[in-house]
Amino acid sequence: MNRYPNCSTNHTQIWSHYLVLALGIPQLTINIASVIFNCIVILTRIASKDLHKPISILFCNLAFSDLFTSFSGFWISMLFITNPDITIFGSEDMLEPYAFYTMSILSTIYNLVSIGIERYLAVAESMKTRFGVARNHSIAAVLMSWVLAFFLGCLPLMGWNCLSTGKKPSVLYSPFCVDYLIFITIPNVVVAFLIPLFTYLRIIIILRKRKMRMEACGQATGTYKSAETQVARTSIVIWLLALISYAPVFAGVIFDALNKQCHTDLYPGVYIFRNCTAMLITINCLGNPIIYTLKAKTLGAKLKALKCLFTARVRACTLENI
Repeated sequence: MNRYPNCSTNHTQIWSHYLVLALGIPQLTINIASVIFNCIVILTRIASKDLHKPISILFCNLAFSDLFTSFSGFWISMLFITNPDITIFGSEDMLEPYAFYTMSILSTIYNLVSIGIERYLAVAESMKTRFGVARNHSIAAVLMSWVLAFFLGCLPLMGWNCLSTGKKPSVLYSPFCVDYLIFITIPNVVVAFLIPLFTYLRIIIILRKRKMRMEACGQATGTYKSAETQVARTSIVIWLLALISYAPVFAGVIFDALNKQCHTDLYPGVYIFRNCTAMLITINCLGNPIIYTLKAKTLGAKLKALKCLFTARVRACTLENI
């Protein structure tokens, strides 16, 4: 059933080849870069053998989530380049990549929230011993995030889509339905913004209270001042990255719900905006490993250790063969 009776359903060629390449090639490039960076995170975490730490498990899982997001984005970008018009009118070919893309993004959001909560509990633990995060807690958080993301992301594959129903289809992310996009986007964007804001603000407040307490006792406060500054800077970067990445998607879904124009009337401006939001999400996947794990001072040492480990194994195998 056509959502707009006055709109033509003739799927003729709409996209300009030059515009498709101008949008598609940067998307592919950013996705490939994100895949490389997140693979480096996974390899360095495994090589450093620090997965016994709760935060390292969350960091590694965040890299996996971003890796799947980048792969799904690469899949969608290839479909866009080879057959761009199906991204406007919707097709069954777009259902699976969009579903896996949604699942990966949700997993990334839940991982970012888990990292913020873990960091808050780790700071509060030194003040109140009743708080504490164990390795099992991190594993449970990882499993819960993937189960929830898998369930919510696969709802369109289980029937909540607009391929053959009379529901309100999305003009931006067809064959998804508008009510599904609202159901997924609004609560998860709120979670992505509010919970990290609360946890990082609480960490800054705790560090400031400790600094003031030590100043009252006449002790040096350089360590706490440095930690407070670092947390504040990191929190600002995380918030800005989340704002730049997810706020345009939220705005696009709100526009989608209120829109009553035909697909052809929205071309090219709205669809260029949609593709740019996809690039911003991939930039978020590219920025996460840089913010959370790939610090310049330690990355070189970890890569060197990985190289030495690989070289040692090759030598051991050579000696064994001889």
